[in-house]
Amino acid sequence: MDRSLSTARGLALVLPAALLAGALGSQYVGGLYPCEMCHWQRWPHYAALVPALLAFVVSNRGLQRMLVTLAALAIAVSGAIGVFHAGVEYHWWDGITACTAPPARGGDLLADILSRPIIRCDVAQWTLGGISLAGFNAIFSLGGAIAILALAWKRHRA
Repeated sequence: MDRSLSTARGLALVLPAALLAGALGSQYVGGLYPCEMCHWQRWPHYAALVPALLAFVVSNRGLQRMLVTLAALAIAVSGAIGVFHAGVEYHWWDGITACTAPPARGGDLLADILSRPIIRCDVAQWTLGGISLAGFNAIFSLGGAIAILALAWKRHRA
Protein backbone atom coordinates (compact mmCIF):
# COMPACT_ATOMS: atom_id res chain seq x y z
CA MET A 1 0.00 0.00 0.00
CA ASP A 2 1.27 3.47 -0.78
CA ARG A 3 2.20 5.75 2.09
CA SER A 4 -0.37 8.49 1.31
CA LEU A 5 -3.34 6.08 1.30
CA SER A 6 -2.07 4.55 4.52
CA THR A 7 -1.82 8.02 6.09
CA ALA A 8 -5.30 8.95 4.83
CA ARG A 9 -6.70 5.74 6.29
CA GLY A 10 -5.16 6.47 9.69
CA LEU A 11 -6.29 10.09 9.68
CA ALA A 12 -9.83 9.05 8.69
CA LEU A 13 -9.97 6.93 11.83
CA VAL A 14 -8.06 9.14 14.28
CA LEU A 15 -9.71 12.48 13.44
CA PRO A 16 -13.36 11.62 14.16
CA ALA A 17 -12.31 9.52 17.18
CA ALA A 18 -10.31 12.44 18.59
CA LEU A 19 -13.06 14.99 17.93
CA LEU A 20 -15.65 12.72 19.55
CA ALA A 21 -13.32 12.15 22.52
CA GLY A 22 -12.96 15.91 22.88
CA ALA A 23 -16.71 16.46 22.67
CA LEU A 24 -17.52 13.71 25.15
CA GLY A 25 -14.68 14.79 27.44
CA SER A 26 -15.88 18.39 27.47
CA GLN A 27 -19.35 17.11 28.29
CA TYR A 28 -18.61 14.52 30.98
CA VAL A 29 -15.40 15.97 32.44
CA GLY A 30 -15.71 19.67 31.62
CA GLY A 31 -19.43 20.03 32.31
CA LEU A 32 -20.20 21.62 28.90
CA TYR A 33 -23.51 20.02 28.03
CA PRO A 34 -24.35 19.82 24.32
CA CYS A 35 -27.24 21.58 22.66
CA GLU A 36 -29.27 20.01 19.86
CA MET A 37 -26.92 21.22 17.10
CA CYS A 38 -23.89 19.95 19.05
CA HIS A 39 -25.43 16.48 18.86
CA TRP A 40 -26.01 16.95 15.12
CA GLN A 41 -22.25 17.49 14.68
CA ARG A 42 -21.43 14.25 16.48
CA TRP A 43 -23.53 11.89 14.33
CA PRO A 44 -21.43 12.22 11.14
CA HIS A 45 -18.29 11.52 13.19
CA TYR A 46 -19.86 8.34 14.56
CA ALA A 47 -20.81 7.41 10.99
CA ALA A 48 -17.26 8.14 9.74
CA LEU A 49 -15.80 5.61 12.15
CA VAL A 50 -17.54 2.70 10.39
CA PRO A 51 -15.97 3.04 6.92
CA ALA A 52 -12.68 4.17 8.50
CA LEU A 53 -12.51 0.95 10.52
CA LEU A 54 -13.56 -1.14 7.53
CA ALA A 55 -10.70 0.39 5.52
CA PHE A 56 -8.32 -1.41 7.90
CA VAL A 57 -10.09 -4.73 7.37
CA VAL A 58 -10.27 -4.94 3.57
CA SER A 59 -7.16 -5.60 1.51
CA ASN A 60 -8.26 -4.17 -1.84
CA ARG A 61 -6.67 -0.71 -2.33
CA GLY A 62 -9.54 0.59 -4.45
CA LEU A 63 -12.08 -0.41 -1.79
CA GLN A 64 -9.88 1.09 0.93
CA ARG A 65 -9.76 4.37 -1.01
CA MET A 66 -13.56 4.40 -1.38
CA LEU A 67 -14.10 3.67 2.33
CA VAL A 68 -11.64 6.41 3.31
CA THR A 69 -13.47 8.77 0.93
CA LEU A 70 -16.81 7.93 2.59
CA ALA A 71 -15.30 8.63 6.00
CA ALA A 72 -13.89 11.96 4.76
CA LEU A 73 -17.29 12.96 3.36
CA ALA A 74 -18.98 12.18 6.69
CA ILE A 75 -16.32 14.23 8.49
CA ALA A 76 -16.95 17.10 6.06
CA VAL A 77 -20.70 16.93 6.81
CA SER A 78 -19.92 17.42 10.50
CA GLY A 79 -17.74 20.39 9.55
CA ALA A 80 -20.55 21.91 7.49
CA ILE A 81 -22.95 21.54 10.42
CA GLY A 82 -20.25 23.16 12.58
CA VAL A 83 -20.11 26.15 10.22
CA PHE A 84 -23.89 26.51 10.44
CA HIS A 85 -23.88 26.15 14.24
CA ALA A 86 -21.04 28.65 14.66
CA GLY A 87 -22.97 31.12 12.50
CA VAL A 88 -25.98 30.70 14.78
CA GLU A 89 -23.78 31.25 17.86
CA TYR A 90 -22.23 34.40 16.35
CA HIS A 91 -25.74 35.57 15.30
CA TRP A 92 -24.79 35.73 11.61
CA TRP A 93 -28.07 33.91 10.85
CA ASP A 94 -31.00 32.38 12.69
CA GLY A 95 -31.06 28.78 13.82
CA ILE A 96 -33.71 26.35 12.70
CA THR A 97 -34.41 24.61 16.00
CA ALA A 98 -36.45 25.40 19.07
CA CYS A 99 -33.22 25.80 21.04
CA THR A 100 -32.54 29.08 19.22
CA ALA A 101 -35.99 30.60 18.86
CA PRO A 102 -38.38 29.62 21.67
CA PRO A 103 -42.04 30.42 21.07
CA ALA A 104 -43.49 33.55 22.67
CA ARG A 105 -46.02 32.92 25.44
CA GLY A 106 -48.11 36.05 25.14
CA GLY A 107 -46.26 38.27 27.61
CA ASP A 108 -45.92 35.73 30.44
CA LEU A 109 -42.26 36.27 31.47
CA LEU A 110 -42.04 33.16 33.66
CA ALA A 111 -43.52 30.97 30.92
CA ASP A 112 -41.06 32.49 28.42
CA ILE A 113 -38.11 31.70 30.70
CA LEU A 114 -39.34 28.18 31.43
CA SER A 115 -40.01 27.46 27.74
CA ARG A 116 -36.40 28.15 26.79
CA PRO A 117 -34.09 25.17 26.59
CA ILE A 118 -31.49 24.92 29.31
CA ILE A 119 -28.70 24.63 26.74
CA ARG A 120 -29.28 27.09 23.93
CA CYS A 121 -27.82 26.60 20.46
CA ASP A 122 -27.31 30.30 19.87
CA VAL A 123 -25.00 30.86 22.85
CA ALA A 124 -21.45 29.53 22.79
CA GLN A 125 -20.65 27.85 26.10
CA TRP A 126 -16.90 28.09 25.59
CA THR A 127 -14.56 29.97 23.27
CA LEU A 128 -10.84 30.24 22.70
CA GLY A 129 -9.61 33.25 20.78
CA GLY A 130 -13.20 34.02 19.82
CA ILE A 131 -13.74 30.59 18.27
CA SER A 132 -16.45 28.38 19.75
CA LEU A 133 -16.39 24.60 19.94
CA ALA A 134 -18.64 24.50 16.86
CA GLY A 135 -16.13 26.71 15.09
CA PHE A 136 -13.24 24.46 16.07
CA ASN A 137 -15.18 21.43 14.87
CA ALA A 138 -15.74 23.19 11.54
CA ILE A 139 -12.05 24.03 11.18
CA PHE A 140 -10.72 20.59 12.17
CA SER A 141 -13.40 18.62 10.32
CA LEU A 142 -13.26 20.52 7.04
CA GLY A 143 -9.48 20.81 7.10
CA GLY A 144 -9.13 17.15 8.02
CA ALA A 145 -11.58 16.02 5.34
CA ILE A 146 -9.63 17.95 2.70
CA ALA A 147 -6.35 16.44 3.90
CA ILE A 148 -7.81 12.91 3.92
CA LEU A 149 -9.20 13.28 0.40
CA ALA A 150 -5.95 14.79 -0.90
CA LEU A 151 -3.92 11.94 0.58
CA ALA A 152 -6.33 9.21 -0.50
CA TRP A 153 -6.43 10.38 -4.11
CA LYS A 154 -2.80 11.48 -4.44
CA ARG A 155 -1.21 10.23 -7.65
CA HIS A 156 2.30 8.83 -7.45
CA ARG A 157 4.85 9.38 -10.18
CA ALA A 158 6.30 6.24 -11.70
